[in-house]
Amino acid sequence: MTRDYPQARARMVETQLRRRGLRDARVLEAFLRVPRHRFVDPALDGEAYADRALPIGFGQTISQPYMVALMTCALAPERHDRVLEVGTGSGYQAAILSRLVHTVFTIERIAPLAERARALFRELDLTNVIERVGDGSIGWISYAPYQGIIVTAGAPEIPPSLLAQLADGGRLVVPAGSRANQSLLVVTRRGEHYERREETACVFVPLLGKEGWGDD
Repeated sequence: MTRDYPQARARMVETQLRRRGLRDARVLEAFLRVPRHRFVDPALDGEAYADRALPIGFGQTISQPYMVALMTCALAPERHDRVLEVGTGSGYQAAILSRLVHTVFTIERIAPLAERARALFRELDLTNVIERVGDGSIGWISYAPYQGIIVTAGAPEIPPSLLAQLADGGRLVVPAGSRANQSLLVVTRRGEHYERREETACVFVPLLGKEGWGDD
């Protein structure tokens, strides 16, 4: 059965994003262009554009489209930006960001997921995504500072290393709280001061690592 993926993406953008108040034209265009079905298990192909998170193996998920879009809008990405993503997972969030910024640096602690995402980036010719396997909770100091940092797992608190690697004027988007419930926080750096606001309640898989929940 051949599915009409462009139509499914258009419906997803209209019903799940635009109608919920997300209006950033560049972000919506990125969601129209990135083939979400390529980032899910083929067995779940029919649910690729559904309004929910889906399992991708190893206890991880590809986030609900609305949450990916909300976090992307909160980051307020610009074309010249260098963005760090903590938690590559399926690679979908990095693919969305690749359409919006100059370079995406993404870290994944689970090697098979990182390898799968790397192969997809190559197949989709996303040449501005640079990936590695490692502890994302401590960031990626080699390429810092970043105009944006986005964390796709729930932290017990905001990792100090990520704050330190944020450029002046840059934004950090991170879920923080308990393992069961978090708040999506948006932190903007102003010199040595950090402005913080809460966006919404959310639930993500735990951020594991030195400045996360440890190495379970």
